Amino acid sequence: MAGHHHAPNPVDEVQDTNVWHFFEELFGGVSWQLPAFDISLFGTTHTVKITKFMVLELVAALLIIVIYVPLARRIRAGELPKGRFWNFFEGMLTFIRDEVARPNLDAPDHGPGHGHDHGHGHGHEKPAHEADRFVPFLWTVFLFVLFCNLLGMIPMMGSPTASIWMTAGLAVISFVMLHAVGMFKYGFFRYFANLWPRLGPALIPVSFMIFVIELFGTVIKSGVLAVRLFANMFAGHMVLANILFFIYVVGNAVGLSLLWGGVTVASVLGVVALSLLELFVAFLQAYIFTFLTALFMGMSLHAEH
Repeated sequence: MAGHHHAPNPVDEVQDTNVWHFFEELFGGVSWQLPAFDISLFGTTHTVKITKFMVLELVAALLIIVIYVPLARRIRAGELPKGRFWNFFEGMLTFIRDEVARPNLDAPDHGPGHGHDHGHGHGHEKPAHEADRFVPFLWTVFLFVLFCNLLGMIPMMGSPTASIWMTAGLAVISFVMLHAVGMFKYGFFRYFANLWPRLGPALIPVSFMIFVIELFGTVIKSGVLAVRLFANMFAGHMVLANILFFIYVVGNAVGLSLLWGGVTVASVLGVVALSLLELFVAFLQAYIFTFLTALFMGMSLHAEH
């Protein structure tokens, strides 16, 4: 623990860092220097730093395990979830399966009425939904993004999704999956053949250009996923941190100490109101990221349509 204090910087509270700041001046807290270690690779020494977002990503993963492993065991044993707590978490999973995965990943000619199961769907039925093979992946993506978003709502914590590097990593996974599902279904060569427009021998150069554009388009789609999630989470938490920062600025400004009480009350009320909006945004962005991932995967699965 480092006991020294410095003027708080809102960016320190939002972005990833090797030093975990706790609003030292504002709340009389401290900063935590996270560990770093050296590794040798091909004769070169590299320093690997443990950062705040790395720790929070592990926290998000552990929370998902703690909540959903017991729930999965109950459902597997045929026990119905009881109480608001368990029904809430199960409801999120069934929503992603019925409203995100199946509409986007099932074959277009699956037929009416096949988008939902009757009953709770606790593993007793085995519906012929092509999408169900990919539901665990989409569940994992949704829950991980959601929990990372929600961690930023806790004071002194942060949202790993406020880092472009973290969201870029998630986008790379989505990029791999949107191609992988098509390759597994059609085979490597047939999958890419589906991307090649059949315009006739005379227009082969045009077909090639369209083929390249299609491939580059998948890169752009994944890039949009990363930027959209990062921008929304970073901007929201940056606004909250700056509003809270007003308390420190006014309290330390010469001649403005009399305004400190009013600014404090206004800042806290503003943060509470915006936090409710950020709570909605946390769920919305997790849904959008998962929905678009499922949509892009469905376009690869059903290229003929």
